[in-house]
Amino acid sequence: MRMSYGLSLEQTQKLIMTPELRQAITILQLSSIELAEYIEQEILNNPVLEIKEEESEKDYQEKDLKTEEVEKGEIDWEEYFQDSSDLGYIRNYNEQDREEYSYENFVTKAPTLQEHLMFQLHLSLLPKRYEKIGEFLIGSLDKNGYLTCATKDIADILKVDVNEVEEVLGLIQTFDPPGVGARNLQECLLIQVYQKGIKNHNLELVITNYLNELAQARYTKIADSLNITLKEVQEIKDIIQSLEPKPGRNFQDSDIQYVIPDAVIEKVGDEYIVIINDTTAPRLTINNYYKELLSSESKESSISKFLTNRLESALWLIKSIEQRRMTLYKVVKSIVDVQREFFDKGVRYLKPLTLKDIADMIGVHESTVSRATNGKYVQTPRGVYELKFFFTSGIDNVSGNTTSSECVKRMLKDIIADEDPYNPYSDQKIADLFKQKGIVVSRRTIAKYRDELNIPPSTKRKRY
Repeated sequence: MRMSYGLSLEQTQKLIMTPELRQAITILQLSSIELAEYIEQEILNNPVLEIKEEESEKDYQEKDLKTEEVEKGEIDWEEYFQDSSDLGYIRNYNEQDREEYSYENFVTKAPTLQEHLMFQLHLSLLPKRYEKIGEFLIGSLDKNGYLTCATKDIADILKVDVNEVEEVLGLIQTFDPPGVGARNLQECLLIQVYQKGIKNHNLELVITNYLNELAQARYTKIADSLNITLKEVQEIKDIIQSLEPKPGRNFQDSDIQYVIPDAVIEKVGDEYIVIINDTTAPRLTINNYYKELLSSESKESSISKFLTNRLESALWLIKSIEQRRMTLYKVVKSIVDVQREFFDKGVRYLKPLTLKDIADMIGVHESTVSRATNGKYVQTPRGVYELKFFFTSGIDNVSGNTTSSECVKRMLKDIIADEDPYNPYSDQKIADLFKQKGIVVSRRTIAKYRDELNIPPSTKRKRY
């Protein structure tokens, strides 16, 4: 084959990821809280942007600026500012009359585990020496209420006798919540048994030596080892299940994060109205000082070029935020149209839905719908759900229609709740029951859904 050099002209199409497009994609996939943080960062980076604290009573006039004008730099900013308009994205006028509530108004400050224990320690009227040991022990507890340090190490740190540390630890283990201050799960459960006044030697032996066998439902092995009946093993298990393995988890944790819905669905009459939550994101405007400065400067000056660049960046940001809002609105509105029966009747009527279905309905790419729904939540009359919840796979039924996986899971949970606990259904039996209802589900699918619902197999559900 002969090798040679040559020139050829070829026309191709490809997508160029411009900074503006990258910014629009980034903004689209942000949640409400993340968007507020992103806007704050942009305000720090762009001096032209500022937050408008109060809504103007005047009517807003939208500016229709073409993208190609922004790219070519053909905007006459001096003429554009003659009408004294701001470049803020506009909220719905109906939202101005609505009273805004902060989620912080509904959050109460509960004492932490350490504060709760310190209060009890100071009421014990201990000597200062023991009180210091008690404070150190309480500070060494993890969020579940377990002691994370060895008593010998604590004694060495405080330069006290280890017996004194054990004595104070024994006092803390009598505090509320029951089981706090334990060094392991067995000790935690035994403390609660003693505080409840339960005297059962076999119960103590099971907690000390047979917790793993009990978790694996090896009741016969436990019964043979302790020379008791299976019914007695079941009674011991019921007692252990009534105990708290993590006594400190009911107290407030500083890592708690509250979900702020990105959209709200309200039922007005027979219709469902979609409202995009804009309360967390501040309304952006252009600083008046820089408007006047740009109008007074020559177009060829370095200041004018800098401000023009910053203004174009600010405009793209505002347009991207508005585009995110409209895309999110269209996606949620389409979900409401498809899942109308869910909002009217409940989870059993949730229909199978894919990202491609919504993308075809609103005329965008499937990846756009994925970004618009990722990590976002919606408040509905039936509770707060992640938008991904409404996208479920389907299972064919004998009528030729499909049933959503969430509906099958709910039916599975109801079937297991109504079963005979002394003769629970196997996965194959449950699959047969679904077939009788006209839904064809394999045994492996039943096992998969059961694991997702944290429901143990029939061998572990059986009672004696």
